[in-house]
Amino acid sequence: MLSLKEIKEKEEKYLLSTYARLDLAFDYGKSATLYDIEGRDYIDFGSGIGVNSIGYGNSHFAETLKEQIQKLIHTSNLYHISNQVLLAQKLVELSGYDMQVFFSNSGAESNEGAIKLARKYGEIKFSSKRHKIITLKSSFHGRTLATLKATGQENLHRFFSPFPEGFEIAESLQEVYTKVDSKTCAVMIELIQGEGGIYAFPKEEIQALERFLREREILFMIDEIQTGVYRTGEFLASQAYEISPDVITLAKGLGGGIPIGVTMTKHKDIFKSGDHGSTFGGNFLSTKAGLEVLELLSQYHKSKRLQETIEIFNQELEKCLQEFPNIIHKKQGLGLMLGLEVADLQTQQNIIAQAIKHRVILLRSGKNVLRFLPPLIITKEEIEEGFQRLKSALKKTIS
Repeated sequence: MLSLKEIKEKEEKYLLSTYARLDLAFDYGKSATLYDIEGRDYIDFGSGIGVNSIGYGNSHFAETLKEQIQKLIHTSNLYHISNQVLLAQKLVELSGYDMQVFFSNSGAESNEGAIKLARKYGEIKFSSKRHKIITLKSSFHGRTLATLKATGQENLHRFFSPFPEGFEIAESLQEVYTKVDSKTCAVMIELIQGEGGIYAFPKEEIQALERFLREREILFMIDEIQTGVYRTGEFLASQAYEISPDVITLAKGLGGGIPIGVTMTKHKDIFKSGDHGSTFGGNFLSTKAGLEVLELLSQYHKSKRLQETIEIFNQELEKCLQEFPNIIHKKQGLGLMLGLEVADLQTQQNIIAQAIKHRVILLRSGKNVLRFLPPLIITKEEIEEGFQRLKSALKKTIS
C-alpha cells in the first residue's frame, strides 16, 4: 500500500490540481466509520458528499455487485437492459408520480438532460420559441458549461465564458415571478440548497410558485441530486413539500457509490429517439446498484428506523446548539441533510479542521455553514461517538 507521502507525490506528478484535498487517505469502511491507511477510525458525517447512503462494507451489496460483474457490466443502450427497466419502475413507484425515466452517470448529466428537455419543450409547446430557464442565487446544478451557468454562484463562473445562453439567476423565490416572461420555458431549483448553506425554502412559498408556473405551462424542475433517495426522510423532498414537479433529477445517494444519474419527467412525449443519449448511462452494473440501494433504504424507511435515526441525529445537533451558543447560531435543513450556521468562513474552516483532528468528518456549505450528510444507515452508537468527538473539536476551537 502506498503511504500518504507517496500518494501526494504521485498526485502532484500525474493529476491535475483541481481539488484542495485534506491530508487523508482511506483504506476501508464499515457502516458509517472510515479507516485511513494507518488504521485510524473516523466517524463519517459526510458520506462522500451525500453519495454513500448505505454506508460502507455492506456485504450483501458487495456480493450482489460481484454477481452482476461476473455476468454483465455493460452492453450499451443499443439493446434492452432488464435492470434498467426494473430500476425505472421502482423509481416511479416510490415517487408516486406518473413519470418516465432517463439514466445517465452523474448529477450534472441529469441536469443537462433536464435542460435539454426544457429547451425542446419550449420549442414545441408554444407558438413562438421559448428557451429561458430561471434558477436561483446560491444554487448548484453541476460543472458542465450549461449546468455551471445555471448555478447561481458567480465565483464559479470565472475563466469559463462564453457560456450557453438562456439562463437567468433570480435573487430569491419572489424575484422568479418578476423574471418570468414570454421567453421562459422552465424554472429549476433545489428545495434545499446543498451548496448554498443548507437553506430549506418554506413549503408554502414553493407550493405557491408551483401554482404560478402551472397556470402558465412553465416547467417546474426540481434538482434532487442531493435531497433525493430518502435524504430528507421521504424518498423525495418533493413529496415532503407536497408538490408535483414536471421534472426531477437524481444522482448521489442512488448508486451507493456507483456513478448513476436520473432525469424523471411527466412529459413523456418530449424526447424522441435520437434526441438524447448516453453510452454508459443505465448499464447493468449501475442499475443493479440502484436496485439494491432502493431495496435496502425502502425497507429502512418502512421499518421507521430511518425516522428514528433522523430524530437521534437532530437531537444531538440541538445539544450542540445549546452547548455552544457563542459558536453555533442556528440549525437548519431537513431529515439527514442538515447544517449548523456559524459566525463566518474562518470559524467554519477552523471547526472542520479541528473535527478532522478529532476524527469526525464534516462538510462545508456556503461561507458559514457546517454541513451534515451522514450515511442514512448510521448507527446510534456512531452518532453518539461522532458528536462526542465533534464537541471536543468545538471546545478546542474556542480554547
